[in-house]
Amino acid sequence: MTHILALWGRCTLPLGCPGTLFQPSRTATVWRNLNPFWGEEYTLHLPLDFHHLAFYVLDEDTIGHDDIIGKISLSKETIASASPRGIDSWLNLSHVDPDEEVQGEIHLDVKLLAEAQGPRLRCHIIEARDLAPRDLSGTSDPFARIFWGSQSLETVTIKKTRFPHWDEVLELHGEEGPLRVEVWDWDMVGKNDFLGMVEFSPDVLLQCPPSGWFRLLPFASAEEDAGGKLGALRLKVRLAEERILPSVYYQPLIELLVESVLSPAQDDTVTPLAMLDEVSSGESRQDIATQLVKIFLGRGLAVPLLDYLNLQEVSRTTDPNTLFRSNSLASKSMEQFMKLVGTPYLHEVLKPCVNRIFEEKKYIELDPCKIELTRTRRISFKGTLSEEHVRENSLGLLTGYLGEILEAITASVDKCPPAMRVAFRQLHQRVEERFPETEHEDVKYVAISGFLFLRFFAPAILTPKLFDLRDHHADPQTSRSLLLLAKAVQSIGNLGQQLGRGKEQWMVPLHPFLLQSIARVKEFLDKLVDIDAEALEAQPRLLFPPSAVIKEGYLHLRKAETGALVPRFAFKKRYFCLSSETFSYSKAPEWQVRTSIPVCRICAVERVDENAFQQPHMMQVITKNRDGQLDTLYIHLVVGHPQKTVFPGMLPSCHPGTFRGNRWTCCLQQDRTVQGCSRTHSAVTLGDWSDPLDPDAEAQMVYRQLLLGRDKLRWVWGNVTSHMYHILYM
Repeated sequence: MTHILALWGRCTLPLGCPGTLFQPSRTATVWRNLNPFWGEEYTLHLPLDFHHLAFYVLDEDTIGHDDIIGKISLSKETIASASPRGIDSWLNLSHVDPDEEVQGEIHLDVKLLAEAQGPRLRCHIIEARDLAPRDLSGTSDPFARIFWGSQSLETVTIKKTRFPHWDEVLELHGEEGPLRVEVWDWDMVGKNDFLGMVEFSPDVLLQCPPSGWFRLLPFASAEEDAGGKLGALRLKVRLAEERILPSVYYQPLIELLVESVLSPAQDDTVTPLAMLDEVSSGESRQDIATQLVKIFLGRGLAVPLLDYLNLQEVSRTTDPNTLFRSNSLASKSMEQFMKLVGTPYLHEVLKPCVNRIFEEKKYIELDPCKIELTRTRRISFKGTLSEEHVRENSLGLLTGYLGEILEAITASVDKCPPAMRVAFRQLHQRVEERFPETEHEDVKYVAISGFLFLRFFAPAILTPKLFDLRDHHADPQTSRSLLLLAKAVQSIGNLGQQLGRGKEQWMVPLHPFLLQSIARVKEFLDKLVDIDAEALEAQPRLLFPPSAVIKEGYLHLRKAETGALVPRFAFKKRYFCLSSETFSYSKAPEWQVRTSIPVCRICAVERVDENAFQQPHMMQVITKNRDGQLDTLYIHLVVGHPQKTVFPGMLPSCHPGTFRGNRWTCCLQQDRTVQGCSRTHSAVTLGDWSDPLDPDAEAQMVYRQLLLGRDKLRWVWGNVTSHMYHILYM
């Protein structure tokens, strides 16, 4: 049986704002396993008024629908009331009742009128939003039905939408009792599917007639706990609630952070970065490092930030053997920088070999305690091999794979992003200046390889799914092969300094190959840091060479037009190519006629709400034409995730929806030229819409950490500088 986990964020925005159903996050499928392990982490950006998070465990079927095994639903209150570390426990799965799987809101205006012949109820059913998709197309065919006493009426059915607009007035006479409004999905065959309901008591109808948006609820029933019969799921869930202020409030803090890097003080113990390093714990340091790198990356100053942090780390290190071995702010920032900037580079280097390992599924084992001779029949037609033959065969396979990986890495100097190379060059210089002695000659190499091999290449080899090198986790046999390869790559990254010192003596047969690789690695590192830093300073925000192709592949696109819902066939399939200079597309890769848009004319690249075209993975590219007017291209991605670069003429806001039916589907404004209702992002750092560059949100996280640590700052330094004190209490 195959298992899969899906994570949904069900959210309702404040009244008067359009709701949003967040695109579900889905783990990889673990095949034929009743005790699956995922180890995957997701970050969802939720509105302040979200209600529940639901986790579904499904059995994936190659034909037909996936079967739902069970679910866990956590309310916002449950998550918020947990410890600061959040929820970390095993939770039993519950049965899934289709009548309880509801979401969205309905817009009503209800009046109860007193007349001579009896009360008259007037229910204006205006519209609904974010209804659950019940059809294969990802939409529904919703209609509304009202019940008042023994009477009922219903609206017309709106086909293929999760955002129906009825604008119907239903009237009932001469009854008393509660009012119930239900929303259903109409089906031609079989019974209709329940989409949610709201109910109002007679007192509410008399004293405060309902008018506005109301959250749809399931039928009242106690959720049944299966008592472990359906299995249990171990979850780690942490809720961090932040209120983001306008940009102007964060400018003093950002300017102070930038100033401490560009104009470092002689006494660095009172700089904001030194304070952050002091007050952040091991758990929060990675988050702080990520936010700092994003802030400086957006301003084109990520490399100076790393140089500043690395200099502080190197200066206070007395033993070169301990350099960057701790999870300091410097080491975490360097690690996050590589992930944010080097993901395309990582894919280009490792993906071919990783794919080969997954496809070949060779049995590899060197540890005598783990060798299973019964598996050797897969590698020999002569029956079961001896333990010695298994180890010899495994050694040959390992060295073959390692040779391919090492060749790909050492030949990748020109593929490495310039920003990474400059950061490594500066680190190389700082370490060489701090430890110039002959006996410490290898320290400058180990400092770089420790990041590049131990914290970048080796983890990606160990868990390719977490680095998007593969869509699924490895099976146990392939996972063991990847573990052995990751261990070997770590040894190469340590330049053989740890060989023979560990308990895994069964790795000794691999040592000759590892020792022979050290000279090649040093030569590679020398070439890697041989780059002119001034070239990057001339274009400080450029992460890729001007001629380099950042991303290419097939997509579907069309130009923005007013009118009704756009059918899928209206999108034209094109092959696109994105570089640091142009975004171009044509009918095929070899097609001579191409449409090219200079990057300098691109004003925004943003995600489009799923409801705009009734399909996910939609994005928009807003450009400025020669007349200064804004044009919009809607794009349906076919390959991977979007990749955004930095645009000089960035718009401050845009509409995440489309203009259809004389209104924007996102904010319902009826003016086509009205200012956008959603802020644009300066870039997407990981090629994933869930991780945009958002300076205000990043600065808020840094400010919050300083605020939480203000008491510790007073105790450590006795007093905070007046400028910093003002910012902490702004």
